[in-house]
Amino acid sequence: MDLGAAGGDTSTHGMTVAARLDEVVEIVDALGTVFVRFSAGPEADAHSGSRDGESGAVLPGLSVNPLRPEPWWDRPPREWVARQLAQYVHLAADDHRYAWLLRGREVGRGPDSEPLLTDVVPVAVVSNRALQEAVEAYRTAFAPGQVPDGP
Repeated sequence: MDLGAAGGDTSTHGMTVAARLDEVVEIVDALGTVFVRFSAGPEADAHSGSRDGESGAVLPGLSVNPLRPEPWWDRPPREWVARQLAQYVHLAADDHRYAWLLRGREVGRGPDSEPLLTDVVPVAVVSNRALQEAVEAYRTAFAPGQVPDGP
C-alpha cells in the first residue's frame, strides 16, 4: 500500500481508505505511531476540537486512541489494533462520525487517560468493513468482559 499515492482510493478529505483490518495494521507498521479517532473528520475537528462529555471542559487536543502496540504486548499486532478499534466502534454508530487514522503531537491526557493530540496530520479513513473485521477479530482473540482471577 502506498500511503502517499495520489489518485488512489480516497474518501472524504482525500484520505486513503483502509478497506480491511490488515490494511490498518500495515499503516501502523509503516508509520509507527498512529492513532484512531471517531468523529466527523479532520475538518470538523479543526473547528470544534475535543470536549469532555461529563464536565464540558475543552481539552487541549483531540482525544485519540493509540494503534501501535505497547512494548509489553506479546501477541500479534493485529490483535492490538483490532482491540483498539473494537473498543470504540460504537462511536461510529452516529451517522456523522467515522473512524480515521491520524498522527500528531501528544500534548497531554484526557479524563480517561487517552492521548490528546495537536498538529494533527490525517492519514486514512477506516472503512466499515475494516471495523467489522476488527470486531470479529476481537471477539475471536479475546474474552470481552472477563476479569482475571488472582493477583
